[in-house]
Formats: sequence, C-alpha cells, structure tokens
Amino acid sequence: MGLLDQKFENENIVITNLEDLLNWSRLSSLWQVGFGLACCAIEMMATSASHYDFDRFGVIPRPSPRQSDIIIISGTVTLKMATRVKRLYEQIPDPKYVISMGSCANCGGPYWEHGYHVLKGVDRIIPVDVYVPGCPPRPEALLEGLLKLQDKIRNESLVRNAS
Repeated sequence: MGLLDQKFENENIVITNLEDLLNWSRLSSLWQVGFGLACCAIEMMATSASHYDFDRFGVIPRPSPRQSDIIIISGTVTLKMATRVKRLYEQIPDPKYVISMGSCANCGGPYWEHGYHVLKGVDRIIPVDVYVPGCPPRPEALLEGLLKLQDKIRNESLVRNAS
C-alpha cells in the first residue's frame, strides 16, 4: 500500500484525472435523436421501452438535434431523406456520434438492388461511429452497439497534444 491508499482508505474520495472524468460524464449522459425510418425504428423504440430500458445506460431521447450528442439512424435511407438526415447531423453540436442501425442503414439492405431511390449506406453522407448489423436488429444488438460507442468515448481525448 502506498501513502495515499492508507490516507484515503476509509474516505469516499476518488482520485482521477480530468480527461477520464470528462469522458465518464460524456459517456454516461448521451442524449439521442432517434431518427426512425423503417422497421428498425420499432426495435429502437422497443429498446427505449421498459423491458430493455435505454435510460439506464444514460441515453435520454431528445426531440431537438441542437440538444443532442448522438443520432441513431434506423432503417432505410432514401435519397429524398438523405438531405434531411445530413441536415439533422449538421445541427448536432460537437462532439457528435452516429449509430447506424440495421442492414438498410448500413448498406441499403435488400432494397437497393431493386430501387434507384435507396441510399447504399448512411456512411455515404455522414460519418458513422458504430454499425449495428441485423434486419431488423434486436434491442440487444442496439444495446451492444451503444456499449461499443461508450467504449469509444471512454478512450477519446479531448485535449490536444502540444507536440
């Protein structure tokens, strides 16, 4: 045991650095804009319902992109909706994150072969941080995608190196 361990052993004091504290606070309170476009939106709503309870992971739905940190794109993105998706993404303040949910949002799904109007992946218009596979993915898959995003946020650095 070191000197500090003995001194703070019976006290409720946590010693950490500022970067870890900021990352912990950011990953523990993600405000999301849900953007449901198709059947994946039903699974996204089920994730927010009481059985899976998205809120216990610190994900709080917000109706405005200006007050959000994350956007979950769930479902087929048509070319007509692509401009709206991009506009919503641009309204989210930095740092912002994107979860692409379902094979339609990831790569166009089964519709892009038979329709000229389907975007072949939302990453063609906005950067995606986490892809959630499936058609439609179960709520457990979305929760796993959220945990991966939280790991990414945990390891980020907001401080620039001077060197």
